Amino acid sequence: MLLDTPSLYFRAFFGVPESVTAPDGTPVNAVRGLLDMIARLVQDRAPGRLVCCMDADWRPEFRVAAIPSYKAHRVADDGGDQTPDALGAQLPVIDAVLDAVGLARAGVPGYEADDVIGTLAVRGKTDGPVDIVTGDRDLFQLADDAGPVAVLYTARGVRNLQIMGEKEIAAKYAIPGGAYADYATLRGDPSDGLPGVPGIGDKTAAALVTRFGSVAGIRAALADGTTEGFPAGARRRLEAAGDYLAAAETVVRVVTDIDDPVLAVLDDRLPSGPRDPAALVELADRWGLHSPVNRLLHALARDGADL
Repeated sequence: MLLDTPSLYFRAFFGVPESVTAPDGTPVNAVRGLLDMIARLVQDRAPGRLVCCMDADWRPEFRVAAIPSYKAHRVADDGGDQTPDALGAQLPVIDAVLDAVGLARAGVPGYEADDVIGTLAVRGKTDGPVDIVTGDRDLFQLADDAGPVAVLYTARGVRNLQIMGEKEIAAKYAIPGGAYADYATLRGDPSDGLPGVPGIGDKTAAALVTRFGSVAGIRAALADGTTEGFPAGARRRLEAAGDYLAAAETVVRVVTDIDDPVLAVLDDRLPSGPRDPAALVELADRWGLHSPVNRLLHALARDGADL
C-alpha cells in the first residue's frame, strides 16, 4: 500500500475541525485525521507492506523548466507553497509520529510524492498487488490491471473508496484504461497550472486519445500530415499547441524509475508494534493523540495493547 501522504493530510486538515487541539491549544486536526485514515486503511485492506510517500519537492525544477506555469499559482511570497500555517506546524508532528510507530516514510529530493509512488508501484507489482491511496487523479495513470495496481481514490472519503483500475478508468472517461496521462495532457488541469490545449475539452480529448492512442500518436499524425480522425477544428488547435505538447510529457508523466538509495533500502514491512514506544508515548502525551494512536496500533496488531 502506497499512501499519497500530502493528499491525505490536506484532506484531514480541511475535513477535521481546527478546534481539535493538543492540550496547549495547538491544532492537531491533520495529525489525528491522518492517523485515523491510516488505521482505517490498514483495518479494511490488510496490507503486508505500507509506505507513506512524501513530497521532498512539491514543485520540482525539471517540471517547472518544461512548463513554467506548473503549480505557479500555489507559490507563496517566500517562494514556498501556500500551505496553511496551522497545517505546516503539524507536519513535523506527523513525521515524528509515523517514525515512532514504525511506518516507512519515503521522499526523494527533487521529486514529488507522486514520483515516489510511481517508482515503488512499478517495483512492487512484481511481488503482488499494489494499492495506491490518493485524492489526486494524476495517479490514475499508474493503474495496471495486469499488475495489479489499483488506485484507491479518496474523493468520497476513506470509508467510501473508489477502486480505480484500467477498466474503471476506461468506463468513466471513455478512454483506453492506460491513457489517463495523455487525456489529462490534452484537457489540462488548472489545479496544477497545466493549461491543456485551448479548445480541447473532455470529449474531444477522449476521442483523440481513443483514435490515436497517446499524445505521441497524435504528434506523429500531425507530423505526417494525417487529417483523418481529428474532430472538427482539433487538428488546427493541436498544431498551434505543438510546443506545449512536446513539453507536457515531462510534467504530466509520473516518474517510475527514481534511482535513489533511500528507496533501495526502504523497510516497508508493516510493523506489529511501535518502533519507539517511549517516543510514541511522549508524542501522544504532548499532542493529545492517545486515541488515534491507539486506534492505529490496534489496526496494526488487533491484539495490541494501548499506550
